[in-house]
Amino acid sequence: MLPKIKNILYATDLGPGAPQVFRYALSLAQQYDARIIIVKAVEPLSTFGQSLVELHVTHAASEQLHRDARKQVRATIVQRLHDFCAAELSRADEVEQRVSDIRVVDGQPCEVILEQARQIDADLIVLGSHRHSVFGEALLGTTTQKVLHRSERPVLVVRISTAEGSTDA
Repeated sequence: MLPKIKNILYATDLGPGAPQVFRYALSLAQQYDARIIIVKAVEPLSTFGQSLVELHVTHAASEQLHRDARKQVRATIVQRLHDFCAAELSRADEVEQRVSDIRVVDGQPCEVILEQARQIDADLIVLGSHRHSVFGEALLGTTTQKVLHRSERPVLVVRISTAEGSTDA
């Protein structure tokens, strides 16, 4: 029996290669009459960054600054994703037909992608990858590699050409 693809999770960092990767998700969504759920992870401020802020303001003020900043960042990212979809899809009804949700979630990208895939019961995860140095991959790994190794769902990795951009999409 052939697999059914109804829910596609498209993970993006909104880098220069994002349109290239999104077009693969869109092509599959059109072929399978599937819906795309766009996911963007927002990494938390590091402990070091938090301590730098708290050198200048109280902990309570720092927490309030972070809450306000996260709210603003999420709103800005959601607007960028809406604009991105509008630029990639020529008609507004096409956006509504194919993109069922845009989620901006706080957390580490790999964890966010895997959790969101589970929540939406994704049939496929689509994300981009680019070439890193061997040392960089060994030291840090990449979000794409982590998702590939940990996902229980099929993953389509779109190679981002160097002409398109230099970050995971």
